[in-house]
Amino acid sequence: MQTIREKIIEALLQLPGITPQDIDGAKWLQQSHGIPFSEALVRQGLIAEKDFMLLLVRVLRIPSIDLSKFKLDERLKDVVPEKLARKYKMVPVSMMSESIAVAIADPLNVFALDDLRDITGKRIDIVMSSGAQIDEALNKFYGDPNQGTVAEVSKNIDVGDFEVLSDMEKYDPAAVENSNEAPIIRMVNLVIKEALRQRASDIHMEPGETDMRVRYRVDGVLLDVLQIPKGNQNAVIVRIKIMARIDITTTQIPQDGRFKLRLSGKEVDFRVSILPTYYGAKVVMRVLDRANLSIGLAHLGISERSVELLEEAIDKPFGMVLVTGPTGSGKSTTLYSIVNQLNRVDKNIVTVEDPGENLMEGLTQIEARSDIGLTFASALRSILRQSPDVVMVGEIRDNETADIAIKASLTGQLVFSTLHTNDAAGAVTRLVDMNVEPFLVASSLILVCAQRLCRKICPHCKQEVEVSEQVLKKFEGKIGSKTKLYAGKGCDRCRQSGYLGRFGVTEILVMDDTIREMLIEGRSSDDIKTYACERQGMKTLWEDVLDRLVQGQTTVEEVFRISSNA
Repeated sequence: MQTIREKIIEALLQLPGITPQDIDGAKWLQQSHGIPFSEALVRQGLIAEKDFMLLLVRVLRIPSIDLSKFKLDERLKDVVPEKLARKYKMVPVSMMSESIAVAIADPLNVFALDDLRDITGKRIDIVMSSGAQIDEALNKFYGDPNQGTVAEVSKNIDVGDFEVLSDMEKYDPAAVENSNEAPIIRMVNLVIKEALRQRASDIHMEPGETDMRVRYRVDGVLLDVLQIPKGNQNAVIVRIKIMARIDITTTQIPQDGRFKLRLSGKEVDFRVSILPTYYGAKVVMRVLDRANLSIGLAHLGISERSVELLEEAIDKPFGMVLVTGPTGSGKSTTLYSIVNQLNRVDKNIVTVEDPGENLMEGLTQIEARSDIGLTFASALRSILRQSPDVVMVGEIRDNETADIAIKASLTGQLVFSTLHTNDAAGAVTRLVDMNVEPFLVASSLILVCAQRLCRKICPHCKQEVEVSEQVLKKFEGKIGSKTKLYAGKGCDRCRQSGYLGRFGVTEILVMDDTIREMLIEGRSSDDIKTYACERQGMKTLWEDVLDRLVQGQTTVEEVFRISSNA
């Protein structure tokens, strides 16, 4: 007779695109990381969480429930202990004289049902719900376990070492009086301090129906921090607007601002974006740490060969260098590291960005504002009358900007910019697709660097892991069974994630005479990429991240994540 697990696997194999090898890979991930089988399937990208829940409902005939529309009985907190509910990710839904019903994400976990049966002495009836809904319901029902984070930090950090270096321009006295209450100021200050302590790149403050959720983006992943009571929401938003010099009397349109603070003698810039939503204003504060921009190319974490190629390119007297990749791939950090390396007294360097993020001494920096007609193209025309040596354009978005930037690089300027393409060769043909003459692209372009950010294994909990033969086959023979592979077990320093910090993964295409001829002939980006790999020895993003895997810097999961985004 088939077990429940065998029934589920049989149903999965009937779905298109799922093979026995995929199931073996999910089993390995489950065992090596100690996670539920369902989570392993979702992480591998084999099935969406919602679809897996529907499959379980069909195979096991367990009813499902939408917890977001269900009001939980507060009295059940005394029946099901919070520690047990969080351990097994289950939420008590209702109770009868002889039974208790719980919503659970993993109905295959027999230990959860046995433990609950022993504690309550009742028959356990289960219903299905998604992991995300259960997490949200647990926090609303028992309270957010992370709410103590900021309170704990407040005991150890002196508020006196926190100084905002910008003030407001326009304000409403009544609103300011409300926002300047000590608890509100302290709350905002400590949220920011904790974000810096955890190396967050962004702070998200998202209003909901009953509270305001605060999340940090750490190493590219959003983490829940705390819930701010709904009654304090408006005062918190006003406080942030005052710090960022944003008009607090305006609430119906998106707003942008920035502020600088000094914390323990260190200055940090923040860019603030405020977006009106159904439940109030959503605030995102991006941390702009100048220290990260002055570290130089050699300290960006990219390979030595990539550093050499970039340094050769920026030593050229004129031409264009492009950095490509999706949002959040570190393009701006790479460009600013390059510009900072060129920032000398004998260089006139001008930048134009939208929005302007990082302010640096020695540069002439312009913020594009399309609402008043100051576009990238119009700003670039004016910049070229200022006799610049180096020009940095935040992003090439249209034909006009591309055409002016390329012509500038042909008339004696070294031009740096970004483009949204998946790989390096794609950037070359993208410029032609934007109606720039192929011969101009061929004459001006020096180098294209495609990049991604890959998470590092936490050195404090790093351990060797075993990988199944099925997973190794996906590496196309580039990694053998004797190769030692590693992953982070999870510890307090990495917040149980197994990762701490990120490094750059690159794919660098250097223009040569053959590629220029291929471009003028109208050859495809695939042809150019094949030539660069076979004749120039260019390493693709996939090959670069594989090298880091072999060196023990990252995990199998990160390799597949990087390659799927490439």
